[in-house]
Amino acid sequence: MKKVIFIVATIMIVSLIAGTVGYAKTQEPKLMIYCGAGMMETMDILGVKFEKEHGVKVVYNYAGAGHLLSQMEIVHQGDIFIPGALFTFNKAKEKGFIEPGSKKLAAYHIPVIGVKKGNPANITCLEDLTRPGIKIVLGDPKLVPIGKAAEKILKDAGIKDKVNIVSRASEEPQLVVWVSIGVADAAIFWRSSLREARDKIDIIEIPKEQNCIKTIPIGVLTFSKDKDIAKDFCNYVVSKDGKEIWEENGYIVYPNPKYEK
Repeated sequence: MKKVIFIVATIMIVSLIAGTVGYAKTQEPKLMIYCGAGMMETMDILGVKFEKEHGVKVVYNYAGAGHLLSQMEIVHQGDIFIPGALFTFNKAKEKGFIEPGSKKLAAYHIPVIGVKKGNPANITCLEDLTRPGIKIVLGDPKLVPIGKAAEKILKDAGIKDKVNIVSRASEEPQLVVWVSIGVADAAIFWRSSLREARDKIDIIEIPKEQNCIKTIPIGVLTFSKDKDIAKDFCNYVVSKDGKEIWEENGYIVYPNPKYEK
C-alpha cells in the first residue's frame, strides 16, 4: 500500500513540476520547493511574502525528507530543497543535487517530548517513557529527520530497547494527531511543530546534554532552471525579515551559541 501511495505521490509531483519548469521563459516566474512537512506553516508565510516582494510564484511540495529525496532522484527537477536537518540535505549533496555554494542555515530544530494535554500519563522526562504501559510513537528514522533524532536521543540515553513504540509515522504531523487523540501517550517532536497544537499537546523539555538539536539547511538544486531566482529565495529565507518570521513561528534562528555543539 505504501508503495502505491508513493508512486501516486511521485506522479502528482511530476505533474506539479511540469507546470513550473521553463518558468524563466514566462511572464510569471515560478519556484518549486521541496520542503519538510513540519515546516509548512512557516514556509507558507515566507512564500507569500517572497511572491509579493519579488513577483515570483512559490510552489511547495511538502513531505517527509526521505520521500522528497526519492522524488528528486526520479524527476531531477525542481529548484530548492529545505529538509528539517542536515542529514538528508547532505545525502542530496552527495548525489550531486545541491548547487555548490548555495547552502544556507536558517534555524534550529529542537526535539521535545510531546504528551496529550493535561499529561494524563504524568510523563516528566525521557526515563518515564520506559514505564510499563506507556505507549509512544516516533517518526520513521529513514524518512523524517525527527525520527532519526529521536532514535539517537533514546539510544544515547540507554533506553532505546526499553520503550514501547506502537507505531511510526512517515510525516511529523501524523505524530501530532496520534498523541492529541490518545493513540499514544507521548512522541518526540520538533518544538516548533507543536506551536499550533498547544491546546492539544503539552511540551516536556529534553535537557541539552540528552538532546539532539538539528540545524535547518536550505539550498538550490543543480537541476533548477533559474538558479538566480532560487538563490534569491534562499537568501530571503535567512535574511533579517525571514528570520523574524521563523521566530514568530516558534523557532530559534541560526546562529545561536546556546544551541551550537
